[in-house]
Amino acid sequence: MSARYTIGIDLGTTHCALSWVDTQTSDGEKVVQGVLQVPQLTAPGTLENKALLPSFLYLPHASELAPGDLTLPWPSSENCAVGELARTRGAATPTRLVSSAKSWLCHAGVDRRAAILPAEASAEIERISPLEASVRYLAHLRAAWNQQHPEALFDAQDITITIPASFDPAARELTAEAAQTAGFSHLTLLEEPQAALYSWIQQSDGQWRKEVRQGDTILVVDIGGGTTDLSLIAVLEREGNLELHRVAVGEHILLGGDNMDLALAYGVARKLATQGKQLDAWQTRALAHACRSAKETLLSDATVQAVPVVVPSRGSKLIGGSIRTEVTREELTQSLLEGFFPAAAVSDQPVSRARGGLTQLGLPYAQDAAITRHLAAFLSRQRGATAQLDGFGAARVDDATFLHPTAVLFNGGVLKSDLLAQRILSILNGWLVAEGAAPARLLGGADLDLAVARGAAYYGYVRRGRGVRIRGGTAQAYYIAVESSMPAIPGMEPPIQALCLAPFGMEEGTDAALPAQEFGLVVGEPVRFRFFGSSVRRQDQVGTLLDFWGPDELQELAEIQACLPAEGRAAGEVVRVKLHARVTEAGTLELEALPAGGTERWKVQLDARSDVSH
Repeated sequence: MSARYTIGIDLGTTHCALSWVDTQTSDGEKVVQGVLQVPQLTAPGTLENKALLPSFLYLPHASELAPGDLTLPWPSSENCAVGELARTRGAATPTRLVSSAKSWLCHAGVDRRAAILPAEASAEIERISPLEASVRYLAHLRAAWNQQHPEALFDAQDITITIPASFDPAARELTAEAAQTAGFSHLTLLEEPQAALYSWIQQSDGQWRKEVRQGDTILVVDIGGGTTDLSLIAVLEREGNLELHRVAVGEHILLGGDNMDLALAYGVARKLATQGKQLDAWQTRALAHACRSAKETLLSDATVQAVPVVVPSRGSKLIGGSIRTEVTREELTQSLLEGFFPAAAVSDQPVSRARGGLTQLGLPYAQDAAITRHLAAFLSRQRGATAQLDGFGAARVDDATFLHPTAVLFNGGVLKSDLLAQRILSILNGWLVAEGAAPARLLGGADLDLAVARGAAYYGYVRRGRGVRIRGGTAQAYYIAVESSMPAIPGMEPPIQALCLAPFGMEEGTDAALPAQEFGLVVGEPVRFRFFGSSVRRQDQVGTLLDFWGPDELQELAEIQACLPAEGRAAGEVVRVKLHARVTEAGTLELEALPAGGTERWKVQLDARSDVSH
């Protein structure tokens, strides 16, 4: 018997949410859907149910809380707080607050299984890994569901977790691992922009076909707490029915609401400095959390002109020594509009600067904070994304310098602000009008806080053949480096070729046997596997071998270092193998090497692990 509920989870940078669809009472596009009210601590010993679970984890001092202060409605041995209490408590003590775990989970420059968070915690604080933080958020949601639905336990339902479209295979695999560690089964991964569009379709109650038409290109702009995600979805017509196809995704841009909070905090810190009040690094971090709340208030209520904020003191007289100030609407507008959404030409590129030789260990934030320049670069790079699609030739402007969207869908908490949403739309339409194209229309009505979770739940329902499915597959084409066999030349590394393992759009749950060509696989000694991705090479097929490529065509992904078992062979022996690639149902990429005339199978997963199974 199939699961009664399809559950969608938005594992967000700043909030998590869980939505569900009751498949037994839903019919066609008439869907019975709800959002789980998640029990969570809002103060020591105080429980409330809220639709959003803040993605924060607080590690209290052993003597900080009384027995029972962290008690939840289900048995738990955790000595930390998750959710609203963690966020508010951590605003005053940021060195004990784990935040942005999702951003750390996709940071290839650190060991994401290592206990590194909070990143700036002192030595006496026991840290946890980005993977473990993600496990705890997911486990909290699982327990909350089971507490409210004992008749339909979580493990028996179909689960979809959303990820940024720009997540590389390693980050996708780590997300799946976190879910499995939290006890999830029947798991599927879905890109967040697709989830947002699924939610818009579901909430239109069947009217979406009147709002989009064949030949449309929908630009999805998703600005969340930690990332900016850009996607393009084409509307095609097949046998009289409209179909949706995801045709492009942007690069992973670590730029979102967290950056805006920091920008506001540094602006307020500079204001205080002119008044003779110098903040230290600890106070500035605490101020950033206070500025997040002030930002949300100012963006959600146009009548509010200023929001008071308190910077805690580090002295013994905590209350008396606190610094009181405010964030004004003028400061917000100057910081956010001019800093993150400046007027830009479509020919502009994100600014890049030479990095310092030494840097603090932290998240690899985008160097350029201007989201409008990142959008310009994305649309310019994807100019030909719809060139091969039926029905798009007539609508395309031949001398266009960028791809012309005809509709825009916004997602992410940052874009709840009409001020910011209209700024993006105004700049985009300025680019379109300048090239003789019609302005893009806004697809409205989305719930920007819950759209991703709701869309993920609806996607689970659609996968049963009951609704409208967006065709997409892999967001990039994937390649593996093949090192040339050549004599040693001083000062020169052997040249490499790039072998296409999975073409753009390869569907989940499908296999791709590479052509009969054999390669040499080194076993029994440490080796490295280099992988590449491309969001622009749509013509390459499985087995395409590239000798040359442009700097903008392929981007190198995190490499995997491994020592493959020799299985009785000599260390360093080169084994003749054929390759076989697979995109799993969860959306992760697997590569198998099959030896000629043997039965072994060496499996390489793009999951940033230090070992490889076979």
